[in-house]
Amino acid sequence: MAAVCQVTGAKPGFGHNVSHSHRRTKRRFDPNIQKKTYFVPSLKRSVTLTLSAKGIKVIDARGIDAVVRDLMSQGVKL
Repeated sequence: MAAVCQVTGAKPGFGHNVSHSHRRTKRRFDPNIQKKTYFVPSLKRSVTLTLSAKGIKVIDARGIDAVVRDLMSQGVKL
């Protein structure tokens, strides 16, 4: 599963682990990605989305219909 949120577009960040001796090794900061299923009344069916925790909060605030409408206008296949 790709670590990208379909609503916010959050994707992995990259940086360094820094040891006590200050040696740096590459690391990856993954977003908190969840698979979540919502029933969309306007489509009369359920839709499964790959969301970050922030994306779930956006859906709670704006509503699933508004978010799905925006995704479909961007050309995302649901």
